[in-house]
Amino acid sequence: MKQIDPDVILLSALADPVRLSFVRQLAESDGICACDFSECCSVSQPTISHHLKVLREAGVVTSVRQGTNVIYSLSPEFGRRWSAIGASLAGLVPIS
Repeated sequence: MKQIDPDVILLSALADPVRLSFVRQLAESDGICACDFSECCSVSQPTISHHLKVLREAGVVTSVRQGTNVIYSLSPEFGRRWSAIGASLAGLVPIS
């Protein structure tokens, strides 16, 4: 069985509008409680949990339990991985 490229998994995770919204929120903060993501999007809590699981499995976010809350933040590796993908695509499309 062919192994899926980690970059494809990362890009697939970011391709969903709700997940991209979560990543944008996380980029502006040090950490967000899972319960606070319901304020940005009109999706149910189970759907939010699913989206966060996809982001976690793709290596985009990390989570830490604090009491009864789970706090999410961008993975320390996310910026490096995102930059590497951008660098590998540089030159494919002229930027004007």
